[in-house]
Amino acid sequence: MASWVLSECGLKPLPRFYAKPRTGQAFLNSNPSKVRISRTSGNGYSFSLSSGFRERNWGLKVSAPLRVQPVEENKEEGKILNGDESFDPGAPPPFKLSDIKAAIPKHCWVKDPWKSMSYVVRDVVVVFGLAAVAAYFNNWVFWPLYWFAQGTMFWALFVLGHDCGHGSFSNNPKLNSVAGHLLHSSILVPYHGWRISHRTHHQNHGHVENDESWHPLSEKIYKNLDNVTKKLRFTLPFPLLAYPIYLWSRSPGKTGSHYHPDSDLFVPNERKDVITSTVCWTAMVAILAGLSFIMGPVQLLKLYGIPYAIFVMWLDLVTYLHHHGHDEKLPWYRGKEWSYLRGGLTTLDRDYGWVNNIHHDIGTHVIHHLYPQIPHYHLVEATEAAKPVLGKYYREPKKSG
Repeated sequence: MASWVLSECGLKPLPRFYAKPRTGQAFLNSNPSKVRISRTSGNGYSFSLSSGFRERNWGLKVSAPLRVQPVEENKEEGKILNGDESFDPGAPPPFKLSDIKAAIPKHCWVKDPWKSMSYVVRDVVVVFGLAAVAAYFNNWVFWPLYWFAQGTMFWALFVLGHDCGHGSFSNNPKLNSVAGHLLHSSILVPYHGWRISHRTHHQNHGHVENDESWHPLSEKIYKNLDNVTKKLRFTLPFPLLAYPIYLWSRSPGKTGSHYHPDSDLFVPNERKDVITSTVCWTAMVAILAGLSFIMGPVQLLKLYGIPYAIFVMWLDLVTYLHHHGHDEKLPWYRGKEWSYLRGGLTTLDRDYGWVNNIHHDIGTHVIHHLYPQIPHYHLVEATEAAKPVLGKYYREPKKSG
């Protein structure tokens, strides 16, 4: 029976995967049954197989019709027609990971720690500059502008820490760890805890059961959710604030916490890393508590609290957009149908206009998911080089206004 999954867009059946239909004369001769081909009223053909016991109609199970309709006539969801051949985005691609890698210039794989640190310095200067200007003017005309700008900069800090977690920041693990802790702890993200779970996400992208976050829920898991969880997860604007809850308790159907060293997320040899990150996170909470006594809780809320909420909205929105289609549905896989390459091709690139440079081209998500070792400042070039290989498996993002 077909399984049902629930994505953030609603409840719908998960497409079944059928074994490849057997074709050729050998198959026809393997059974003394009779095959009949008849023309239908819709200018198509149907196949029927009769035997001494029963007759079965195979009209809906052939892999391709004898006559392909023109593009404007075929509106089937999930299929794009190219000449006389239909394109199925869920089909195994005709290329390999090595083919894509070979198309990407070699310098795109080079990690420059000085260049990476220059982005850190740039973002940190902007963050403190915005806070100083906001505190100086301290009026309600300026505050909303500050909240959006600072929340976006917190998101930019997260992306740089995200690069540290992938090892694309530099080839030095210690530098990656120090920079990652400073960047992520400053915005209340446990660096190692998140790094490990995000690695799990990349290793299982596009897998219905094994993907770590923003994956479809099975009907059974959805029905077992309490009403409060359903409301918070599937009713706007609550999903845009889900990230802190996810850090504490993960997604529905999964157990564990990003702060606890004995969580299901981690293996025993990662225990020290998780403890280190939780200690750094706790230290940042203590600093914020001290600042609330010095400048007052309201001022801290305006300078840090609301920008933090804007950052969380950025993170949840961008993550959702990169893993869910709207104009066309993206395939999800399970079991033997899944592979690292097929799962990576279910991601989407998005264009954020003038924000692209601010949040370090995180919109170039397909190549990032396939090759997370590529530094963010090479992703645009790497994507352009890979497009000819990816062909229709790459979905060109709509330009943002």
